[in-house]
Amino acid sequence: MATIKRRKFTKAAVGGVAATAAATTMAAPAISQQRQEWRMVTSWPKMFPGGGTAAERFAKNISEVTGGRLTIKVFAAGELVPAFEAFDAVQRGTADVMHSTPYYWQNKAKILSLYTTVPFGMTNYESVAWLRYGGGQALWDEAYAQFGLRGFHAGSTSVQMAGWFNKEIKSAADFKGLKMRIPGFGGEALRKLGATIVNLPVGEIFGALQSGAIDATEWVGPWQDLAAGFYKVTKWYYWPGMHEPATLNEITVNKAKFDSLPKDIQQIFAWACGDEHVQLTAENDASNASALEVLIKQHNVQLRKLPDDFIKAYGTAWGELLTELRDTGDALTKKTLDSYYKFQREQMAWSRIGLQEYLNARLIGFRFT
Repeated sequence: MATIKRRKFTKAAVGGVAATAAATTMAAPAISQQRQEWRMVTSWPKMFPGGGTAAERFAKNISEVTGGRLTIKVFAAGELVPAFEAFDAVQRGTADVMHSTPYYWQNKAKILSLYTTVPFGMTNYESVAWLRYGGGQALWDEAYAQFGLRGFHAGSTSVQMAGWFNKEIKSAADFKGLKMRIPGFGGEALRKLGATIVNLPVGEIFGALQSGAIDATEWVGPWQDLAAGFYKVTKWYYWPGMHEPATLNEITVNKAKFDSLPKDIQQIFAWACGDEHVQLTAENDASNASALEVLIKQHNVQLRKLPDDFIKAYGTAWGELLTELRDTGDALTKKTLDSYYKFQREQMAWSRIGLQEYLNARLIGFRFT
């Protein structure tokens, strides 16, 4: 019932704005003439829990609240282009919009990884606060404008698990020679500890893990990892996921195509991305706890904490990589890093006595009904 009421409200509130604006500026025949169908490419298998279902939900919402003036046809990874070619497809106009995550494109510009997540970086809520109130979105706009794109954050996994391993990890030394699927700066930092790093789209991870082509993989968290079936190959499931504390998804458009939309449709599009951020983040948070229970109780998965010496070594490696990035990066890279870490320092001063202390207090073990 709550979902139905919400949909009615959003359609009335947002769709009503669009309809009113259209009605006051053009005649009905003109409205029908400007109906557009966009093509969305994704980096996910069709209807895969998380990104796959979120892309379909977003497309449905856009069609509803615009009254059909803008519709979006979703192409899963491999249907129009491969998972890791979504960026190029939108840039060149083969597709109009993509549902993906920015660290897949760090071969275009290293700093793009920052708009997904970085090791030991900000949480989802801190990252969104930086984007919306700390100047982060303007910097992202500047970075993507070089490629003719415009990005919107559209969901977060929140903190992830460290991953699935084909053996027990007892010390930092166990990562030397380990072949692991891990993208972004998280993977680059791990490479400094002697690991061999590969990046694979989710549709290829299970087969690689099963065949022994890789020794380990990270993906997301219990809900999406359960759907991927990694427990069928290995039972060693490690935490914490300090390599990806937020992991933001993106809905990114061809900027020229977006700029050509009527202003009210642009506003609806931006609103719908923000709404999808709330929906997908909440879906991840709501689903992880029950999925973790299934993994442990039904599939005998063994939870393990990464060794302290590895966590310290990994943090040191990330610090070295960050220094290299700052020293060798261009002006935009340096400006973005300065902005991000200034905001993180400010947030840590508050979270240390706010959220962190509250969570510590909640662990004391009071009895609640």
